[in-house]
Amino acid sequence: MPVKKEKEPLIMHPRPSSIVAALYTLRDLDTDVVILHGPPGCSFKHARLLEEDGMRVVTTSLDETGFVFGGHDALVEVLEKVIERFNPRRIGIVGTCASMIIGEELHEAVTQVQPDVPVIEVDVHAGYRDNTKGVVMALESALASGIISEAEFERQKALLKEATLVEKRHGAASKEYLEPNRGDLKYKVAERLLELIKQGKKGLNILNAKKETAFMFADINLAVAQVAQKLGYGSNIVNMVNLDDNVGLPKNRRNAREIKDDLKEKGFEIHHIIGGLDEYPVAGNTADKIIGEKYSDYDFAVISGVPHALPMNNIKNMELFSVTNGPRQVIPLKEMGHTHVVVEIDLHPKTLGVSHIVESEFGATLREMVKDA
Repeated sequence: MPVKKEKEPLIMHPRPSSIVAALYTLRDLDTDVVILHGPPGCSFKHARLLEEDGMRVVTTSLDETGFVFGGHDALVEVLEKVIERFNPRRIGIVGTCASMIIGEELHEAVTQVQPDVPVIEVDVHAGYRDNTKGVVMALESALASGIISEAEFERQKALLKEATLVEKRHGAASKEYLEPNRGDLKYKVAERLLELIKQGKKGLNILNAKKETAFMFADINLAVAQVAQKLGYGSNIVNMVNLDDNVGLPKNRRNAREIKDDLKEKGFEIHHIIGGLDEYPVAGNTADKIIGEKYSDYDFAVISGVPHALPMNNIKNMELFSVTNGPRQVIPLKEMGHTHVVVEIDLHPKTLGVSHIVESEFGATLREMVKDA
């Protein structure tokens, strides 16, 4: 008898969109302009945020007439205007629910216009259970356009598979409904962390952040190292970061270099590099292995970024201080065994369009509490 496939749980809280995932992937590929083929309000918030990060986003502004009679002519017109106005080196065209439902063929417009620069076409809508589908589709088109290699495409696909599993195990896709939660009070958590440092306890200081969010998450790890140094216990802290600038799409490599340069300038010693900025789903496994070999007797760990990607095997007996930017991530982390969980609200908008570390609320709290020490 055939094995009956287990039905995935219905996730009722809002989750990231495949359309938005495709947009961010095009950003990571250093695309100059992206055309959203759909209604003017589709993905408005992220389209605006991405312009802060240097990628122009325009829309074909489909309305009811376009829904009935098609939007081919509108797409051709906007594509021609984009080429004339912005003189881009690389263009992206991303579908939306509306244009995909009515069967729009993005490639027909590209064939008609025949741009002399690469065009990455992504026939995507928001109806996929996993938003990583949008990333894969964008990468498939980039591969077909010769922008990335087959090896990089396969590497990215493997990472996306792991990212999806991480979210299903302990993330936003782990429960039917997750209540948003602002986490623990930052000054209370900082107070306890400083108490452990002053007692001479040994701690792991781990950055495992997703892409550009590392610009603020890195500040937390920097602050931990700084306050420990100021209190005379800097040698008790081991720093691990996923800042390998030799792997990943162009923007991720560039951002890793920028963050490492900032950390070095501020005297932050990196003891272990556990992966690249796009390797957060698997970098936790690397950290877990290192901890098991060298640091399993440590007393506490500070984990910023995507703490739930770090296996509990070798940290379950430590006092865990975790920092996330997802209010729906607090409950899963607590259930995993993370003692203290704080949330950096609005972190993502603050890390778009930057090239230097951005101060975090928790980092600022730690520094303020030892200012007169």
